Amino acid sequence: MNMIPNPPAREGGLGFLYLPPYRVFGTSIAGEATTIGIPELDICFDLGICPRSMLAMKTVAITHGHMDHIGGLAYYLSQRYFQGMGEGQIVCDARIAPHIQRMMEGYVELERQATPFKLIPLRQGDEHMIKNNIFLRPFEVEHTVPAFGYSIVEKRSKLKDEFNGLPQDKLKELRDRGTEITRIIEVPLVAFLGDTAPGPALVRDDVRKAQIVICECTFTEPEHKDRAKVGMHMHAEAIAEWLRVLECQTLVLTHLSRRTNLLYARKRLGDLAGPQLVKKIELLMDHKYNKEKYEKQLSDNGQLPERLAKLQARGGPGAGAGGPGGPGRGGPPRRPMR
Repeated sequence: MNMIPNPPAREGGLGFLYLPPYRVFGTSIAGEATTIGIPELDICFDLGICPRSMLAMKTVAITHGHMDHIGGLAYYLSQRYFQGMGEGQIVCDARIAPHIQRMMEGYVELERQATPFKLIPLRQGDEHMIKNNIFLRPFEVEHTVPAFGYSIVEKRSKLKDEFNGLPQDKLKELRDRGTEITRIIEVPLVAFLGDTAPGPALVRDDVRKAQIVICECTFTEPEHKDRAKVGMHMHAEAIAEWLRVLECQTLVLTHLSRRTNLLYARKRLGDLAGPQLVKKIELLMDHKYNKEKYEKQLSDNGQLPERLAKLQARGGPGAGAGGPGGPGRGGPPRRPMR
């Protein structure tokens, strides 16, 4: 039996979903802050704020330059350095890389010290390896400023069909003679759209076929379709139409506004998408629903009694909106004061 992992250390207001084999956590409220991490891939997307649990992510992929998506970036870099966690790595659109560089230079002047970091500008068509055989790909999306979405793709080596069934010694002989006996297949794992209006990026193969798709849905009310169009954001009606071509296991919706009633949003999406397709949808910030879902996953895996006992020992089950807490709350040892 594979054990279900803990969520990251609990911090007030963070959403959490366990979508095997990945944990998706963070916060995303339209106009306030967006940051979403996937620990198994050692990456977070955007840093409108910097919760403590995001410090462990080595790579930050920035979608665009709006403050609710980059406001915590300098703090993330500073804290990683201060706590001896190594330099942070920023991946971003090459069109905004000079501006991020200048922003960080401004902090050098303010703090009278430099925080080391690595800035990696990318253009559409580039790739950046984030783990062995796992690559981050940027692509342009439709928004009011230059903006990227990202896909994460695993490249796997597979034996060519014509060599299936051959014994190992024969395969070795072919390799030794210089025959290419394998081919590379690409498996889209995660797609993150950032802030975007409907456009060609939504039907890219590495988006449409990704196991998990994470996308904004800023507006749900019928009367707000024009507001979505002006702000170049996604509306529930566009989400429902898009779902008909998505092959993902799960579509995680983010960036709903604070005034959005989540019960209404779920009903509206169900009415638009239908009872089968709406089952693919999860709302990152629906804390109560997601907590119950996670506890059912634990229960189905035979882990619930043990996990609840640990939670009670830490102060009671379900404390905090972000769901059950995990180990490592103390964090890494701090460096001496600067």
